[in-house]
Amino acid sequence: MLNINILPCLKDNYSFVIHDSKTNTVSVIDPSEFEPIDNFIEKKFKKIDYILNTHHHFDHTGGNLDLKKKYATKIIGSKKDEKRIPGIDIKLSNNENFKLGSLDFKIFFVPGHTNGHVCFYSESEKVVFTGDTLFSLGCGRVFEGTLLEMLSSLNLIKKLPINTQIYCGHEYTQKNLDFCIKYEINNNRLEEKKKWIKSRLDQKQPTIPVTIKEELNTNIFLRCDNLEVKKSLGMKDSTELEVFEKLRNLKDNF
Repeated sequence: MLNINILPCLKDNYSFVIHDSKTNTVSVIDPSEFEPIDNFIEKKFKKIDYILNTHHHFDHTGGNLDLKKKYATKIIGSKKDEKRIPGIDIKLSNNENFKLGSLDFKIFFVPGHTNGHVCFYSESEKVVFTGDTLFSLGCGRVFEGTLLEMLSSLNLIKKLPINTQIYCGHEYTQKNLDFCIKYEINNNRLEEKKKWIKSRLDQKQPTIPVTIKEELNTNIFLRCDNLEVKKSLGMKDSTELEVFEKLRNLKDNF
């Protein structure tokens, strides 16, 4: 059984400590910084078996080396990022399967935000860790890849089973909601979502995880092929890529 602990780090990052209770395997996904993760691990587990990095940015790898030094952990990442992920030991290729204790995971190559960005997906546990590719109600900026690559990556994720739980790398949901409401004003599901987000934030709780189903209904970046979205942007006859480019440019300046 997989237990997931969400740890706030830095200003608005999330790192995840995942525990396979069957084998007592402890892993950390995207350790932004050393101290909050070390404090949690010291109190609860006293060890880290694996660190997994979705991409090389410092706010996702900043704790790698200190945690590795203290806990003698193995660091897992994309083979494409082997020269950019600090301390990497296990270099995986696209669609490669691997185990965390008794848990089956697969690595997906999802370029766009960075050239070597990956997601970690467990079909049996119905979870996907999306880093800075897919956020609740949003997606990452396109820094190193192309808009087409990012759209293709989002389309790959949105084809996962609809009950898959999404764990993303940042608490951006409120601002993402404001953007979605502005550019898809007739989506009633967004008003329902607004109440839920306010309730979570008022209680100082994360707004993740969310399901693929929820995101398909509310995340405008997963709805670039939707006629209502196209109409709201005045792009009724535009392609999915043209709509995505327009939305990404608008969000970059939002």
